[in-house]
Parts: sequence; structure tokens; C-alpha cells
Amino acid sequence: MNLKNEIREIPDYPKAGINFKDITTLIKNPVAFNKVIELVEGEFINDGITKVVCLEARGFIFGGAIAAKLNAGFVPVRKKGKLPSGVITESYQLEYGEDRIEMHVDSLTKNDVVLIHDDLLATGGTAFAALQMVKKLGVEKIYFSFVCDLEFIDTPLKKELMKHKTQVLVKYQ
Repeated sequence: MNLKNEIREIPDYPKAGINFKDITTLIKNPVAFNKVIELVEGEFINDGITKVVCLEARGFIFGGAIAAKLNAGFVPVRKKGKLPSGVITESYQLEYGEDRIEMHVDSLTKNDVVLIHDDLLATGGTAFAALQMVKKLGVEKIYFSFVCDLEFIDTPLKKELMKHKTQVLVKYQ
């Protein structure tokens, strides 16, 4: 199955010049959705993953299923102010400004083996912020999985992420 064929592209969304990669067409297809889960499981099944850390919101769609397949826990990374207990926070740059993501401070231990998963890798800012939080909690074994990578966006943050074992299922060049 060619997963790229299952992803709808919407021109000029959310603004002119952006070609939005819409995964809702992929996730509504049970064969394509299950293929993503199967491919991620196959890549990381022997790495001893204990926690799957997923980024709000589309990363959550896959995260629970991936965690279940890997017999691992699921850890949500949310936008600021959405988690009810003590949190660790990390900032990241947006096109015009800054935003923050959070995770519960007790969600990981230094002995965890973590897979950070999200639907899309663009500049790497959000994934890098998640990496920084995971490292602050003492985790040393960290892997990445993305459904899509906009490879034509080349940033120093993406280069840092690629120092870890990283799976990308669909590449846009």
C-alpha cells in the first residue's frame, strides 16, 4: 500500500502557499490506518519501548494503538494548560512567536525506553521540544516515528532529531 496516496493535500491551507497534508483521509481508511500501526510496530518491536510519547493532537490518533501493539504505556504531550497535575514545560518557535508544550513530570523515569511519535515532521520544533522534555526526565534511549516528513524543510532541529533512530513512512521532497 502506498500511504502517500491516502493523504489528501489541500492547497493554500491554512494560508496561501502552504500545501497542507491532511491525514484524515488516511485514518478513515482502516487498511491504511492499520498499515501505519503495523509499520511502526515492526520497526520498533525489538527496541524495548516502554512508553510511547505522542504530540497533540494528531499524534494521539496513532499513539494509543502503537503503545498497545508495543505493550508500552502512552504519554500525552499537550499544549500549555491542558494537563491536570505537575508538568514539565518546553517552549518552541512558531513562524510568528513561541508556544509551549507540557507533559506530566511523573510520566517517565530514567529507565524508560521512549518512542516519540507524531503525524508530521516539518521544522522539527515541536518534536525537538518533546525530546528536550524527555531528556530532562532522565531518559537516554529515545526513538522517533513520523507518518510524514516535509524533507524540503531543512533545519538544524531536524538534524538533531535524526541523530536518533527515526522512522518516516511518507516523505515529501
